[in-house]
Amino acid sequence: MKEIVKNVYHVGANDTNIELFEGQYKLTNGMGYNSYLIKDEKNVLFDTIDKNLTEEWINNIEEVLKDGKLDYLVISHLEPDHAFNIGTIIKRYPDIKLIGNTMTFNILPKFFNDIDISEKIITVKEGEIFEFGNHKLQFFMAPMVHWPEVMMTYSITDKILFSADAFGKFGIVKENDEWLDEARRFYIGIVGKYGPQVQAVLNKVSKLDIKMICSLHGPILNENLGYYIDKYNKWSTYTPEEEGVLIVCSSIYGNTLEAAKYLKDKIEEDGKKVELYDITKDDIHDAVAKSFKYNRLIVASSSYNAGLFPPMEHFLNKLKERNYQKRKVAIIENGSWAPSSGKIMKNILQEMKEIDIINPIITIKSKMNDDTKKELEELANII
Repeated sequence: MKEIVKNVYHVGANDTNIELFEGQYKLTNGMGYNSYLIKDEKNVLFDTIDKNLTEEWINNIEEVLKDGKLDYLVISHLEPDHAFNIGTIIKRYPDIKLIGNTMTFNILPKFFNDIDISEKIITVKEGEIFEFGNHKLQFFMAPMVHWPEVMMTYSITDKILFSADAFGKFGIVKENDEWLDEARRFYIGIVGKYGPQVQAVLNKVSKLDIKMICSLHGPILNENLGYYIDKYNKWSTYTPEEEGVLIVCSSIYGNTLEAAKYLKDKIEEDGKKVELYDITKDDIHDAVAKSFKYNRLIVASSSYNAGLFPPMEHFLNKLKERNYQKRKVAIIENGSWAPSSGKIMKNILQEMKEIDIINPIITIKSKMNDDTKKELEELANII
């Protein structure tokens, strides 16, 4: 529990044991789940918390309230990592009112069909303002960032944006934590598909005087807010963050990877920024996120069963699913007798928007030779 400004408290908790988020995103440093409490004439809680952290969370709330009661629960997002304990809080504070939007209360009964909430609902609309003593709150809808019921709340009193999942990151909540890489991986993985919807929300909240951003994951942001908003603006418009090359390789026996490493060395010799991911062992979601960081991508893959080696197919489909666009891409294929991977990679990439494919496709026949080295050197100069 921590007081972040006068009478506004962080009552969330960290899960240091969780290894996967949403059953797919690898976590190397656990996950933080944020919940906030405003103490006023009427006490207002923002969101509940994941089931694994219930006891710690309840203790934090009671430490703030002392013997007081909880009057309102603002439901920013119904994903179970934030909404699991809605039933718990209703049972503990039976007079509590639930604040949400129309979509909130369409979805909520699907998770809590054993609780009668009909007398507890307060449905808010876009831009509506409520007063809770000294605190004045305004509500903004944020559909598909990243569920349809998501909404953000702006404290006019404290100039705090309670931003739901937006501006969050993977990892436990701790002081002075590095934000960018894990925030990018979180955004691209979870929200990346919905760039236009994120832009719509950014256009709304950009008109507010925001001094602090309180997300449901990650640190409280209270300095250099323009930096974080700029990153979200780039990610949601699919604009590269910086000049650089990402090489993503899927290699069966290591020969394609050898060529990728050779190419990486040649690009670095020219003083260019380049990273290499071997997605047969490296985290695919990290590679997907880094693809959005740079303005150029090289995909290198073995052929497999007259098709494409599955790790590369999985990677490219992840890019397509997240609306990858506005990039230059080069293709390297490998095949001993009938290379097939290049054509398939090109076909998948051509289904994406504004992808400039660098020709020709470089073909390796089993293993690099002097000719393919020359082609890779030429590609290093072009890319």
